[in-house]
Amino acid sequence: MTAYQKPDLLPLLPLAGYPVAALTTEQLKAQLIQDLDQGRTRMLFFVNTNFVNQCAALKADLKRPEVILVNDGIGMDIAAMLIHRRRFPDNLNGTDFVPILLETLVARYHNQAQRPVALPSVFLLGAGPDVARQAAKVLEGMGVVVAGTLDGYGESADNTRVIETMRSTDADIILVATGNPRQETWILENASSLDARLLIGVGALLDFLAGDKPRAPETIRRLHLEWLYRLSLEPRRLARRYTVDIGHFLIRCFREREQGK
Repeated sequence: MTAYQKPDLLPLLPLAGYPVAALTTEQLKAQLIQDLDQGRTRMLFFVNTNFVNQCAALKADLKRPEVILVNDGIGMDIAAMLIHRRRFPDNLNGTDFVPILLETLVARYHNQAQRPVALPSVFLLGAGPDVARQAAKVLEGMGVVVAGTLDGYGESADNTRVIETMRSTDADIILVATGNPRQETWILENASSLDARLLIGVGALLDFLAGDKPRAPETIRRLHLEWLYRLSLEPRRLARRYTVDIGHFLIRCFREREQGK
């Protein structure tokens, strides 16, 4: 594996002490594909208001040079406007971005002209029993090579076995769907034990791919109101996240700004 090199002048909009990159979808895709081609290890995390609140204990490790943090959700845009007087260029949620990245890799593999490139294989970790396997079938229908799956319950109870299983598949990309901060903690602690070049915390992506949870209609997603749709479906579980926790998130953002001054 090639030694890691930090991207040149990665544009940032720091929030609550997290160095969140201000990238477009195309810029992020280009960076990750370049890293894959050059054999660099990369960890990608999608930062939303819940991430900011739940991952505070990981903040130092999330500033490691092989980590990219990108913005997810309207809450991040609101905070960026309040703190920096500008928005992020794109909404980079994992549910939309990861399939786009994988589709681009598949298309590049099939359309390559002169210099052949291998199609990276993907390993899925997390979600409920059978959900990861159903998500794998959906990805395989897109042309993605799925090297293996393990659910986030009994199949992943023994972490030594998880690592051995992943290493045996030689997967290039690992998608971890166990929620904040569990997925971030697992990736940060185990990336060095794996041969994968790209590890991504994907939250509920596998549930959405498998059809276990419904996505908001396209119009609602374009308006950045998917959070409201999810709240209407799971009010008990998400009510605190979108009320009290939003307040905690904004307090963290302003407190960090004042400390920075």
